[in-house]
Parts: sequence; C-alpha cells; structure tokens
Amino acid sequence: MSANKVEAGSGVRFAFLTPRKLPNADTLAGRVVVLDIGFASEGGGSSFAGVTIPFINGLGSRLAAWVDHHDHERHVDFARDPRFLLSSKAEHGGCPEMITPEFVAKVGPVDTVAMHMDLDGLYAGAKWVLGGIEPYEGADADARAVDTRRGEPGPIATRIDRALRARFRDETLKYRVIQYLVARTKAPHHWEEIELAARLIDPLLEQARKIAERYEVEGNVAYVEARSNAPYDKTELLLLGQQRAAVAVVRDSGSLAIAADFESGLDLIKLFDLGGGMPTRVSVPESRLDEVLKKLAETVAQRR
Repeated sequence: MSANKVEAGSGVRFAFLTPRKLPNADTLAGRVVVLDIGFASEGGGSSFAGVTIPFINGLGSRLAAWVDHHDHERHVDFARDPRFLLSSKAEHGGCPEMITPEFVAKVGPVDTVAMHMDLDGLYAGAKWVLGGIEPYEGADADARAVDTRRGEPGPIATRIDRALRARFRDETLKYRVIQYLVARTKAPHHWEEIELAARLIDPLLEQARKIAERYEVEGNVAYVEARSNAPYDKTELLLLGQQRAAVAVVRDSGSLAIAADFESGLDLIKLFDLGGGMPTRVSVPESRLDEVLKKLAETVAQRR
C-alpha cells in the first residue's frame, strides 16, 4: 500500500492505495475521489470496521466521491449517499466504465485522485482526470478484459498489464502509466519505460509455468503449494490452474489465493463468508486450507 502522492500536469495529486491497508486520511490533500478501492473484506486480516470506515470518517466532507465495482454486503449502507457510486462485479467488470463525464462534472474539482494500484485503478484515475473521457478508444473495454481475465485486451493494455505485473510495487512506473494515459498515449518517453518494464515479466511467467507443473487436481479443484525461492506471476499461476480445473488454489506466504473463471457463477465471497471483494478471486489465511478444499469440492460438484 502507498499513499505517496505525485502531481499530474493538471495539478491533481495521485495516491495509489490497496483496500486492506488504507492510509491515514490526513495524508491525502483537499477534496478526494476514491476509485476502484473495494470495501475491506474479512479474509486477509483486515475488516470493513477496522479499515474502510475509519478512512471514510477520516475524510469526512473532503470525500468528493467513491466509485467501485467490488461486491460487498455493506454497499447498502451508502445507497442514499450521492457521493458513492457502487456496483457489483457482475454489473461492471471494470471500474473505468462507471466513470462518465456527467458524474465527473457533478462531483466537481478534486485535489487528489486516490486509486487502486492495478491497471483497472490506473485507467480509472486517468479517465477521471480526463473528465470522464477514455484516454484512447476502447480503454474501458481493455480495463474490463484485464480485470476479469475475459476476452483479449488491446496492445496498449496488454503491455501495461505486463509491466504492472512485473513491477507491481514500483510507484514510479504507476505514475508513468498515468501520465501516458492522461496524455492520451501521446507520450513516447513514458511508453519506453512501460515497454521496458513489460519485458521483465517473462522470467516470472516461466517460473509460474514451472510451479504449475505441480498442480494436483481433485474434485475439479487444482491445488498447488508455490514453495518458490524465485519470484513468479501469481495471476499467471492461477490462470494455468484454471486450465486444469474449474477452480485454482495457490498456497503461498501464509495465504491461499483462490480463483475461478469470471463467468463461472461461483461466489467465493459468500462461500467463505468474506463480506466483500471479487466473487471469483479471493484470498484467505492458509489455516483454512482443509475447509477451503472441502467446500470447493462440494460446491463445484453440485454445479456439474
């Protein structure tokens, strides 16, 4: 998580956040719009009450808008607050498509755009700065394809996705992506850095393929313990698992990453009582391994 801020040419400041570890609201300047930040779930040592509500209350009247498309049982609490534009993942596969010129105009000027640090979040942030206009034709569809892992994104999003996955902790790269998009892709010097980062993912993908060879499939659930000393791309590893079974489970660093196809109809949030998140990709503590494998096997069997 980071709340470090960088300024765009428009004077708007950017902050890159994650739902589970939100910063102290006082570190964000002026009126703030929050994009693609889901309400915290109960699965990763965080909680809505412990993380999300303190952040919302801390911003107070400075919260200009909150736009998000991750399922959460507490969305209903904000149904009558016009600052909150919330949907489910099924309603909107990507966050940028929710940001319209009309909504941006209604919200008015903001000082800080706080967004999730993945491609979907960065595309949402750039679109907000551009007044609700796509940074390039098809950008919304690209963000949806990347965030749902359904369909093929275009060449720009494909390279940005690879770059961000290769250097996912690199804030400078995220800033370059924002600047490139805000410039409506007319910033070749930023693209050079994005392209350079994108090339770094190849060894991560190769390591993911090696780990995937250890997948064990039982009851249409693919399970693997990563046990990798070398870095790997977890998204790729989960996708490789889904090629072998309906659901993929990766155990690593004290947690279980669980993923199913976006159109599978599975709701992992409800299945594991997490409260919120993306219905087809969740993370839970590894202490729940036996429960996870049992519930998945039963649920998948019932749907066959």
